[in-house]
Amino acid sequence: MDIRQPRVEIEYCTQCRWLLRAGWLAQELLTTFSEELGEVALVPGTGGVFEVRVDGHGVWSRAEQRAFPELTELKRLVRDLVAPDRDLGHADRR
Repeated sequence: MDIRQPRVEIEYCTQCRWLLRAGWLAQELLTTFSEELGEVALVPGTGGVFEVRVDGHGVWSRAEQRAFPELTELKRLVRDLVAPDRDLGHADRR
């Protein structure tokens, strides 16, 4: 039986050279959610885009939030969708 795991997409602006930021966030998400995520995809874009989606559901949009996500906040947002009962330790403390 094949159980599909969640797919995270990080769409980043190639013109703005945000690949390193996107790659770092992808690495952190894969490390934290190593058993919960099926994949993290880096999606090149243009026009200042920086968006994070889980299975097509928008989790973070730089255009809407007017900022990049803080790592701990992004981990909480992704956790709420892929493993809501999971404790993130220090990332859960505000």
